[in-house]
Amino acid sequence: MKRIMQAAALALLLIAPSAVKAQYVPSEENLKSRQEFADSKFGIFIHWGIYSMFAQGEWYLQNYPIDKNEYAKVADAFYPHRFNAKEWVAAIKDAGAKYICFTSRHHDSFSMWDTEQSDYNIVDATPFGRDVIKELAEECHKQGIRLHFYYSHIDWARDEYPLGRTGTQVIGRDKAKADWPAYYNFMNAQLTELLTNYGEIGAIWFDGKWDRDQDSIPFNWQLDEQYALIHKLQPQCLIGNNHHETPFPGEDIQIFERDLPGENKAGLSGQDVSCLPLETCQTMNGMWGYKLVDQNYKSTETLLRLLVSTSGKGANLLLNVGPQPNGEIPAVALERMKEMGQWLRTNGETVYGTIAGDIPAQDWGVTTRKGNRLFVHIFDCKEKELTLPLDCKVKKAFTYSYKQPVKFKKTKDGVKLMFNEVPSGIDYIIELITK
Repeated sequence: MKRIMQAAALALLLIAPSAVKAQYVPSEENLKSRQEFADSKFGIFIHWGIYSMFAQGEWYLQNYPIDKNEYAKVADAFYPHRFNAKEWVAAIKDAGAKYICFTSRHHDSFSMWDTEQSDYNIVDATPFGRDVIKELAEECHKQGIRLHFYYSHIDWARDEYPLGRTGTQVIGRDKAKADWPAYYNFMNAQLTELLTNYGEIGAIWFDGKWDRDQDSIPFNWQLDEQYALIHKLQPQCLIGNNHHETPFPGEDIQIFERDLPGENKAGLSGQDVSCLPLETCQTMNGMWGYKLVDQNYKSTETLLRLLVSTSGKGANLLLNVGPQPNGEIPAVALERMKEMGQWLRTNGETVYGTIAGDIPAQDWGVTTRKGNRLFVHIFDCKEKELTLPLDCKVKKAFTYSYKQPVKFKKTKDGVKLMFNEVPSGIDYIIELITK
């Protein structure tokens, strides 16, 4: 039955490609899912695959002249005996995150589920023999955490994928076997599995379109048909594409890599900011996949301010962890997540379900809004007063934590807050009731 459903879905694409060219109109389920996504504000990204065995990050196959067949042999030793989906999801939920985005298949071609489209997967190619996506999906559904799937549009090991600007140094590929139609059908068959066999999925997070951004003739990724397949299989499933461009028709969220919306410090996010729900992805240390020598983890203060600053832009933070080859989340990452969760249990109301605040990011901090409540998040203020460039009328002002009144007055420059002491701490929050 599973194969029949997959074949039917693929037949829809082959028989009626013009039907999916019509203007995309999101379903009611999709619009509801968008709002729930926008309100969630915090997710955990998980980069995990056989590349963790090399402890050199997820781009190891690309970054060194490696024979793809020699690289693949590590799968025979991949036995993450300490992987425990229940513990993973519980720790992520305790961190205050509302969803997980898991790398189902990265650029190295290895699939982390029991796919019928290739034997190069965690069930057939490893002694572990367990479908970690199945276990993760079951726990997410039990514990009330949404599950998203990262899926690579490119493949450094599969000959059918026509190489772009990356993967060209991988040894053992037969360029004569490049076959986009075959590869495209392979991807859609895998996506059909992911959206058919693992319950309700929150989003598909694509990556890799940038691989052919230097082609003299624009490459046709056939995204319209692929997006239509996903929305047909699960109408509520959101689609995001980390292509570093303004969103295309059929996409439901906009992704920014290593940058807040409207910023481009990392050089990957120069695109315009759309009206779609927004998400920025960032690493907890330096790499996405596990790298043994990368212990340069950001402090809890830095991570919390990043989360609040992202919320101040009206966006979600997708914060990455790279599990170890034995299946454990690194201890430092768990510590950071636990501390973030502790802070969010006290202050999460000023983050979850908010929109971008009235005041753009300032040297002193950011603002978030929920109805008539404006939350002023102060990171760095060296005086006992702070002038907010506000046009709205302020009825009340008080500290969020202790509900102590804060004096304020209207000035020609906005509203001046006057404190009893210089604000300090990770995030000194003032709540304003506005009219």
